[in-house]
Amino acid sequence: MSEQLKGKIAAVTGSASGIGFASAKAMLDEGATVIFIDRNESALSDICSRLGDKALPLVIDLLDPEQCKEMVPRILQMTGHLDIFHANAGLYVGGDLMESDADQIDRMLNLNINVVMKNVQAVLAHMIERETGDILVTSSLAAHYPTPWEPIYASSKWAIDCFVQTTRRQMFKHGIRIGSVSPGPVATGLLSDWPEGKLKEARANGSLIEPEEIAEALLFMLTRPRHMTVRDMVIIPTNFDL
Repeated sequence: MSEQLKGKIAAVTGSASGIGFASAKAMLDEGATVIFIDRNESALSDICSRLGDKALPLVIDLLDPEQCKEMVPRILQMTGHLDIFHANAGLYVGGDLMESDADQIDRMLNLNINVVMKNVQAVLAHMIERETGDILVTSSLAAHYPTPWEPIYASSKWAIDCFVQTTRRQMFKHGIRIGSVSPGPVATGLLSDWPEGKLKEARANGSLIEPEEIAEALLFMLTRPRHMTVRDMVIIPTNFDL
């Protein structure tokens, strides 16, 4: 690796698996010290013991309001400052609206929208003082395309995409870049709620992409010159529209 992020401090939520793990691992490989944030303590312990001293575990349940408030203070206790924050943690609820559980809807909307907004707000308070920083948010193709099989999930991503774009316009004067990556279907655990027939079809025709491919796009966003912001990168499998 070229160590393009050497000396940087990064933190990634939902980094025990999927896109979050791939993102954190990619930044680590590029020389950053990375805080892996997740509620899965055993997974974080295993990951960080394998990846070395620059991989730091932070066990937090972001759906617990008090733990969520403590995220940034705990990061700063560990590292002193933060250069990069990737708000990645999220949940998926797919299928017919009328068959969806109301409690699951609340939980997903809380994590996908409220937690992201609160985390970003807390991180920005620190980055504004330093007059620099990068914030990345995992959005979705669903924020750009009204997918008929996931009205609840898509609505959460439309909301967070608006948040990213409006907040970016408030923060650029502070030297802070904010952007989102909007993948099409990615081969992660979030697809476990997909209709079986649709998932089988997607795997068969090559219309899924891998988390590592998303991580490569995130690195591209982070390594542009400071005067350049990639505000939203939409990435879809070439065969998605089949």
